[in-house]
Amino acid sequence: MQAVQFSEHGDRDVLEYGEFPDPEAGRDEVVVDVKAAALNHLDIWTRRGLPGVELEMPHIPGSDMAGVVHEVGEGVTRFEPGDRVALIAGVAGEHSEFTRKGDPTLAHDFHIIGEHVRGVHAEYAAVPAANLVPVPEGVDWEVAGSASLVFQTAWRMLVDRGEIRPGESVLVLGASGGVGHAAVQIADHAGAEVFATASTDEKLRYAEECGADHTINYESDDFAAAIRDATGRRGVDMVVDHIGAATYEDSLKSLRKGGRVVTCGATTGPNPDAGLNRIFWNQLSVIGSTMATPGEADEALDLVWDGTFEPRVRDTLPMSEIARAHEMIENREGFGKVVVIPDSEL
Repeated sequence: MQAVQFSEHGDRDVLEYGEFPDPEAGRDEVVVDVKAAALNHLDIWTRRGLPGVELEMPHIPGSDMAGVVHEVGEGVTRFEPGDRVALIAGVAGEHSEFTRKGDPTLAHDFHIIGEHVRGVHAEYAAVPAANLVPVPEGVDWEVAGSASLVFQTAWRMLVDRGEIRPGESVLVLGASGGVGHAAVQIADHAGAEVFATASTDEKLRYAEECGADHTINYESDDFAAAIRDATGRRGVDMVVDHIGAATYEDSLKSLRKGGRVVTCGATTGPNPDAGLNRIFWNQLSVIGSTMATPGEADEALDLVWDGTFEPRVRDTLPMSEIARAHEMIENREGFGKVVVIPDSEL
């Protein structure tokens, strides 16, 4: 088969699209004929190299995909060849206490397909059957292949960890990215007043289409000052921040007393000043969130499948143009997800 792969960490020039051994289904695995896959920022981090993460080389990236079941292992009963499926990328050991309690993201052995083990940017991918969900007929492959990671991540951030409530005010940073544009839609669906930031007026118009009530161009405006002005110096109830060091201080400044910031990542760096004086004086909460439980993922994706939520696709490229796809993510070009399709499907 043909697969996206790299044999060393580095810049985009380490990426190749070429021959790779066909996968075989283990006892509890399914081989999927991939129809569409999508990129996330973690693909960039994985390619560059993550501290403490050692990969089997060559590595196939990719944590989002959808396709048709091609083969099932002898222990698989949930799926059969021909079924339409999408990937849920988070994996935890089946004997973990947190897995048994329904929250595998807290397991000590939790890992992510595509980040810690070989991923799905290939013509075929072998994945645990437990990490697949059915995709209804009529759902486009580009939608099915780009929704899972960002919508489940944003759903857990806002609904489970952030405990969003109708009538609250929510600031979503980086609303043009995958998690950001999903968070805007989820916050709007929850009945919140939604503030959103992005770097261009065009991206802000897209954010409004996704449900943002107020928008702020962070390239030209101080978003913390803009929030204080817009809320009569009160601040918002919640900030959704997946950007990290570059925005953390202003995220805290944007909160009302007793407010909360929820974070799932740090694309600009993981070690900002803690801001403890502001946290204790204003009694703020800083809440971490990673991926989602299977139940949370199902809740989020059901609302994608029925059209309530819509993953926006900024571009669709053949997998052989994977370096260009990475470039779009790194340079923050466009709004929403970048989808890649096996060249054999074009």
